Amino acid sequence: MKIILKILSIIFFIFISNINIATSAPQKIKIGLLIPITGSNSDIGKSIIKATRMAINKINDPIIEIIPKDTGSNPDKTLISAKELKEQGVRIVIGPVFNINTVYLNKFKEMTFLSLSNKNFNNSKNILSAGIDAGSQINTINLFLKEKKLTKTLILIPQNDSKEEIDHAIKNSQINYKKKIYYDTSPTKIAKQMQKFTNYDQRKKFLEDEIIRLEKSNIFNKEKKIQNLKKKDTLGPINFDSIIICDFGENLRSVATSLLYSDVSSKKVKIIALNQWFDNKLIKEKTIHPLYFPSISEDKFNHFKNNFKNLYNKTPTHISLISYDLIGLIYYLIKKNNLVIDKKIFLKKNKFKGMIGIFEINKNKITYILNFYETNEKGFKKIF
Repeated sequence: MKIILKILSIIFFIFISNINIATSAPQKIKIGLLIPITGSNSDIGKSIIKATRMAINKINDPIIEIIPKDTGSNPDKTLISAKELKEQGVRIVIGPVFNINTVYLNKFKEMTFLSLSNKNFNNSKNILSAGIDAGSQINTINLFLKEKKLTKTLILIPQNDSKEEIDHAIKNSQINYKKKIYYDTSPTKIAKQMQKFTNYDQRKKFLEDEIIRLEKSNIFNKEKKIQNLKKKDTLGPINFDSIIICDFGENLRSVATSLLYSDVSSKKVKIIALNQWFDNKLIKEKTIHPLYFPSISEDKFNHFKNNFKNLYNKTPTHISLISYDLIGLIYYLIKKNNLVIDKKIFLKKNKFKGMIGIFEINKNKITYILNFYETNEKGFKKIF
């Protein structure tokens, strides 16, 4: 009988121990991914999945669980996928990629969505923009203007869906500028607009009048002076010491080239753009050098791209780098919050250093501390 009681006691002890182990097992950190897995943007979604896989391997903690869901770049599909994530107990989601897919996500008040878009103006309270937003970029540009003592800045803003976002960022940054102008992005109109904005016709007329004046004068060495003037396109001040072009890609190059044809070169004024993701086409555009822009760390960006390519034999999208860092950011904030997964983790003031650079989190807002670069024929030179 004593032997039987002893055996039962051991079995009961093992049973109780197993219950304690089960109840004390750490809660899984479930992170949802709302990304385009199907459709025309599926390459972006697949790149994000690969990047998050890299981040999980780097962290090497089985507590993290990633649950990807397809948005198909469609708001209705996004809504269905968000519901599925909610039913699976997910409270923090990376995505969607495109701002248009966030329209119905205000229905999920208990969930936090780290949108990969760089638009954070007029977002619902449960949507945080994790892209490199206009505010972070304008703040960095403002540092450069102050450092160089540039006070006569012309800001050129395209008339497109980013206009409101950029305006909001400029207002919040309290950047000191002389004039702000909106331009039509139509290629056939850009050149004429740049001439108008920089008083090209007036400066050209001033040159013509000065040549006529010298021709009628008896001034010493006037022939040489006239000859020198005829080599110029315009005469007179531009009235700006710096120009910020809030655009990208072909539009940026069109505006910068049109400024050059308007006799406003980067040798006369500082030409500054928004984040260009180290577009190699800018290196070839020698006529617009130097061009300045804010961005993430080029070294770390190249390091990430090389690691990604070695693992998957593919070039990652820019957005996938952001998603890589967001896994680390979420893990860091939840660990700091004693593994409690709630919305408050994005309210407290925190800093996190990732591959992309330094994140600042405060009051449900994510901003970046960016670097500043100069484009020249050799590549990209870091200014600060």
